[in-house]
Amino acid sequence: MKEVAMVLRRLQIRTDGQGLYEFTREAEAFLKEGDGGEGLLTVFVRHTSCSLVVQENADPSVQRDLKAFFARLVPPSSDPAMGWIEHRQEGPDDMPAHIKSALTQVSIGIPFSGGRLLLGTWQGLYLFEHRDAAHRREIVLHMAG
Repeated sequence: MKEVAMVLRRLQIRTDGQGLYEFTREAEAFLKEGDGGEGLLTVFVRHTSCSLVVQENADPSVQRDLKAFFARLVPPSSDPAMGWIEHRQEGPDDMPAHIKSALTQVSIGIPFSGGRLLLGTWQGLYLFEHRDAAHRREIVLHMAG
């Protein structure tokens, strides 16, 4: 039986407020350290107020529209429509950030081959920051193949 190689890496991403931060190149650089075979990259973000998405990376208006959509879908807790929110200790963007994270995902599995993610032509891997302030986010990359 063939032994399965498993490698783990932690990646830090600095954000400067709400938006999408692409890290496709960093993920592929990690894969290139492997044996060049095939497998699955699992990506996990270790926070509850940001998330991960695979999204178009060709037209920046897609990212702006996604950010605007989520802002309309889940406005800050200071908005009168959000009066039902109880968790307010960390500011008006905190509980909405948790909701946005719950609506998206904190873990993604992406197949790879030859040190490259098998993403579509216009797809990129993004951290989706849901908080207003700058943060340093930790992403765990796990390669199994």
